[in-house]
Amino acid sequence: MNEFIAPVALEKAYRLINHGPTVLVSARHDGVQDVMAAAWATGLDFSPAKILVVLDKIAKTRQLVEGSESFVIQVPTVAQITLTHAVGTRSLFTEPDKLANCGVELFSFDGFDLPFVAGCSAWLACRLINEPHNQQAHDLFIGEVVGAWADSRVFSEGHWHFDRADPALRSLHYVAGGQFYATGESLNVLDGSEGN
Repeated sequence: MNEFIAPVALEKAYRLINHGPTVLVSARHDGVQDVMAAAWATGLDFSPAKILVVLDKIAKTRQLVEGSESFVIQVPTVAQITLTHAVGTRSLFTEPDKLANCGVELFSFDGFDLPFVAGCSAWLACRLINEPHNQQAHDLFIGEVVGAWADSRVFSEGHWHFDRADPALRSLHYVAGGQFYATGESLNVLDGSEGN
């Protein structure tokens, strides 16, 4: 496991995704595990920390989330752009070796029986808050964050530090047709400065 991974206080966990990155969603159920990319994920509440993510009915990961009632949201990096695109466009339904073929390496945190994707900059372990109507009508899933960690080279003291970190650690933002943007420069409206 990466020596730079550090726990994040749950009351600050929403900050790991409130800048709107593309995320990876992973889940495991009955010995099957999968990872998919999702562009629509956001914070919902602070205490307890909750998140929302849209999981399409065609995704195997969605079935695993529904079966296990738990999942992980992780923030992939620029260095993982090919992996992110691959897990977002390939299906475990048609490709049994999807994770291996996409170069996904999984690991675990003590006390959490969940598949975490190695190499990301942040991880949020979530317990599904079952809302059948929202899940069926809108593909909308709510998770309560029960554990959070980040790579301290790019997130520490409750804040992202993209400007000071290796550009390969920046988060990805998906547009369409294989096009992503990386998180850009910092602008601070409170002191009028850039790069803080």
